[in-house]
Amino acid sequence: MEFSDILCEKEDGVAKITINRPDKGNAVRTQTLKEMIEALEDAKEDPGIGVIVITGAGDKFFCTGGDSEDVIGLKSGYSKGVKKIFEVERLIRMSQKPVIAAVNGWAVGGGHIMHVLCDISIASETARFAQVGPSVGSFEAGFGAAYLARVIGEKKAREMWFLCRKYTAQQALEMGLVNKVVAPDKLMEEVNSWCQEILDKSPTALGFLKIAMNAPSDWIYGMQRLAGEGLWEYYKSDEAIEGRASWMEKRKADWRQFLK
Repeated sequence: MEFSDILCEKEDGVAKITINRPDKGNAVRTQTLKEMIEALEDAKEDPGIGVIVITGAGDKFFCTGGDSEDVIGLKSGYSKGVKKIFEVERLIRMSQKPVIAAVNGWAVGGGHIMHVLCDISIASETARFAQVGPSVGSFEAGFGAAYLARVIGEKKAREMWFLCRKYTAQQALEMGLVNKVVAPDKLMEEVNSWCQEILDKSPTALGFLKIAMNAPSDWIYGMQRLAGEGLWEYYKSDEAIEGRASWMEKRKADWRQFLK
């Protein structure tokens, strides 16, 4: 498979998918998502693959969410192709193979949600985590809210969304957002070690366990689809347009006008 936005490598039972847009903060555009869907489908169906790893190119960014260049107009918001992020998230959960996020840098917005949905997250000490939607005229009311609350607890999830603060890798570890934090130069070594431990286990047993652990929260996918459609309607509103405009103009958004 040949890709322009991602790298996909297979070795020793591991499929490694790297978002390869470091000059764009590894932000995802429609093309990126199409390629990730293809790579995830392939890894899911490949009988020789037992673990899937998702990471970002370089040492600064895991994924910073949707690419602002995929905004097709202030009135219309993001290209509808960016909705393919929902399919990427579905495939991460649907694959009966464990999916590990190797968080090598900033995990922001949709990129943050992507790592949360992975079964395991291993982070570099330099990784940073944040939700930014309410700051820029966006939100993610499916997995990004309901599932995040299951992972780190409702109080902390509300804090992340309502205040849009940034968190260090150590803070992420303390709140249960990641499984382990290691030195930047040891990240992929640690991830590979976890992969090899997983590969030493029964793949069928692991598959059933993943299904079982997902079952209580599978209802969120329906919420994801409903909330996703609502998000694209919200993008047409003056309120969301103010968020996008302030981001592009590098100024503070005037949200208080919408309280009137």
